[in-house]
Amino acid sequence: MNNVFEKSRRKAERVAASPRKTTRLVDAAFRLLMQQGKGSSLLGDAAGKIRALGRMLRSYATREYTDIPWQTIVLIAAALIYFVAPFDLIPDFIPLVGFADDVAIISSLFSSIITDVERFTAWEAAKASSAETADYRVLETGA
Repeated sequence: MNNVFEKSRRKAERVAASPRKTTRLVDAAFRLLMQQGKGSSLLGDAAGKIRALGRMLRSYATREYTDIPWQTIVLIAAALIYFVAPFDLIPDFIPLVGFADDVAIISSLFSSIITDVERFTAWEAAKASSAETADYRVLETGA
């Protein structure tokens, strides 16, 4: 593990303990993803992983989903801090390779917590399928 990521991990413990800071971190990661474009070849499939990790972290921060070990939360926060930091092992502004270390960190983390990710995405799917749908048909008046 590189020294920059270790600094991110220490900072992540403080961030993960604060719902406000956690939400700001997720928002920053999602903004950076949007700036890079949804189909960015620089990030490849890591973009989907970042979105999933961001949703997990946000759901934990809002106490909507808390079936995640604390260590997993800290690691997710550390990976997102590393992702949004412009000066990491390979600075993000270097064309073509700037996000290579970010992708490696995200992919490695994702693989190591895949069971937690799968439980979360199953919870998301169950939540979405049980959500009530609204009927927007115009009702006849006077009937």
